[in-house]
Amino acid sequence: MSRAESPAAPDAAAVRRGVLLVAATVTLVVLMFSLLNPVLAVRLQKAGVGAAEIGFFLMLPFAAIGLSIPLLPHLLVRIGLAPAMRLGLALEFGATLVYGLTSDFRLWCLAAFASGLGAAAVWNGTEALIAHHAPRAARGRWMGLYQSALGLALALGPFLPGLLDLAPTSATWVACAGLALGLALLMTPPVSCLGAAMPGRSSGGILDAARRHPLLVWAAFVGGVFEAGMGAITAAYGSQLGLTLAMSTSIAGVLGIGSFALQYPTGWLADRRGTRSLLIAAAALLALASLPLAWAVQSPLWLWPAAALWGAVGGALYTLTMIRVAHTFADEPGGGVVAGTAAVIAGYTAGGAAGPLASGALLEASGPAAASAALVLLALSVGAMALRRG
Repeated sequence: MSRAESPAAPDAAAVRRGVLLVAATVTLVVLMFSLLNPVLAVRLQKAGVGAAEIGFFLMLPFAAIGLSIPLLPHLLVRIGLAPAMRLGLALEFGATLVYGLTSDFRLWCLAAFASGLGAAAVWNGTEALIAHHAPRAARGRWMGLYQSALGLALALGPFLPGLLDLAPTSATWVACAGLALGLALLMTPPVSCLGAAMPGRSSGGILDAARRHPLLVWAAFVGGVFEAGMGAITAAYGSQLGLTLAMSTSIAGVLGIGSFALQYPTGWLADRRGTRSLLIAAAALLALASLPLAWAVQSPLWLWPAAALWGAVGGALYTLTMIRVAHTFADEPGGGVVAGTAAVIAGYTAGGAAGPLASGALLEASGPAAASAALVLLALSVGAMALRRG
């Protein structure tokens, strides 16, 4: 417990209000992030920045997340979740101010990296709060509802400039205002009281959590490969097969819709059936969904149902791992839930980065049949681990 936090434990109603406020705030932050990213890419392109430099810029926040996640559990339990999340969101807000005030590409790159550091603290802190405070009998529904809200925000954000008729610079300031509102919400008393109910000392870091529960990290990695890693590369492959730009990008859109659609049903089922049987079922569905990729050359239409299931079941894998983090770590003494959450996030982030790299290389070197077989084996590995570990 940090010195700034009150020693009195908040009641259940206050905790519930605080957690809901944090979840709503982070949904707003994700909405602003998904609005901002394509806008910044357009601004850079109009400024004459090359595609490689734009890709480097867009990669920086995710690199920062990957680098900072191993260090976050100790920071979060040392200074408290609420202060750490406020610091993280302040970094994101400051980075967006930079985007609005200057066009210097070097400063933008520094801001993007700082924004990723802040996003890691907010992401890890929010997931840990929900895992720790969700009622045992409703942990699946809480996590599923939260992930559904994030999926909707990610899907809606890129459409806001068109819906609101915003110029790129105006859209940047809208995102800045949204982050400022989110920071103000995190400063409110319901959020401050949450820290008093969180552990104040660490029971182990991310490596300890991964060593004790490798299934959680591996399932999150596989979920990241399918949900976060397959959309763009599958769209590119569709274009290679002769699909129009609209048809190719719609493959990634279908993947996102699938991810949004299955989050809450997954949590609802987990509350009633447990997570082990659902992990096994998810592995089987992902394996089946990967088979049509082998026939995509003959009929590219197979890419759409495959992508829909990759998004739906890949996203469900991440939700299931977070539910298991809640069941496994939430009742442990010390800050184990923070370390467990960080381990899952690290696994998912690594999967999202490895997915397009490995699948793209396989598609180019060996063709769709080899890529399909590799994805089938990857999916089945989750089911095998779940069967073996129980």
